[in-house]
Parts: sequence; C-alpha cells; structure tokens
Amino acid sequence: MTEGESGVTGVSIDRIFEFPREERRRTKRVKRFKVGTTADITAVASCGQADGLICSDWGAIPGIAIGTESLGQRTARLTAVGRTLTQPVNWTLHWQTNIITQPDEADSAVTPNAAWWQGQAETLAAASAARLCQARGAKYVAGSAQFGPGHNNNKGLNGDNLGWFYDNEQHSTNMNQYRARARQSRTWTATCKKTVRRTRK
Repeated sequence: MTEGESGVTGVSIDRIFEFPREERRRTKRVKRFKVGTTADITAVASCGQADGLICSDWGAIPGIAIGTESLGQRTARLTAVGRTLTQPVNWTLHWQTNIITQPDEADSAVTPNAAWWQGQAETLAAASAARLCQARGAKYVAGSAQFGPGHNNNKGLNGDNLGWFYDNEQHSTNMNQYRARARQSRTWTATCKKTVRRTRK
C-alpha cells in the first residue's frame, strides 16, 4: 500500500465515488419568421421604396367627371383597369387574381395580373427582405416571397382588399368637377431563416 490520500489506486477517494459527468451537447434549431408589409396601413404609404408596398402604375387621368369626388374616383378605377364608362359599372375585381367579374358579361382578365404581382413581390424581397432578415441575424429564404392583399381591408370600391390609392384633382373654377387617377397596392411577405445553437447538459 502506498501512502497518501490516493492510496494504491493513485486516484482520490472523492473521485472514486463521484458520479461520471455527462458531456455537454450542442444542438441546432432552425427558426423561421416572416417579414414584409402588413394590411391596414392607415397612412398613405410609399410605393416602390424599401420595405414599402407593391403598387401598380398610375392609371391615366380620365376626362373631367361632373359630380362628386367619389364619381371621379370610380371613373379612375375603371380607367386603371382598362374599362370605359360605357361598360357595366357593377363589376368586382378580386385582389388575388385581378380578374373582373360582371353579372352581365363573361369574366375578364385585366392588367396587372397575379403573375405580375408575384413577380414584383419577388423583386422587392430580393433586396428588402434580405436586409430585414439580416438585421435580425437571419437569412432570406430565396423563393419565399408572396404578394398579399392591398394596404387596407376596406370593403366596396369594386372589390375587397384592392388597396386603391387616388391622386385627386378638382377643377380650378368649377367646384363641382372632379377627376382622379388611381393605382392599386399589394402587401408582401417573405420568410427569414435563422440557425439557433444551444448547449445542453
């Protein structure tokens, strides 16, 4: 027998009766979250700017509409989707397909269509979503961009969720004359991916 606390084993008695320690394990978890614009934006939002709404081009300014401002805006909506005042006005436009449905005529496609909106969402996400993801330590998931409803959820105006913007103009001398041009908006979303590493005992 050797002297000392370690005895013949060369190992401390405290260590002999100690439970073995588990090695710490590292785990990885992928976290996904959305970025983009949201519906019900109350302020007039910018179109075509970083993190902003997707918008169509302005429609042409139609001729002077005699009557109320709402009549001028209705005329602007018709012009924006390529319709005329001689065509039925009780049509509806679906925000997702941009197809006009009319009670007395066959459904008709208008410009822009759903493919255009989707293409704009992907273009915007390539820059804006990448930056928004990076700010939160994540990466943009390529191909995850999707367009959504317009900037407000107001019902009516020839369809829900169309997100109409108006550039109104009143006649300089005749206050009963109005005209406007119109454009549509769409929100967009994209997915970010972040790898979270944790150490477990």
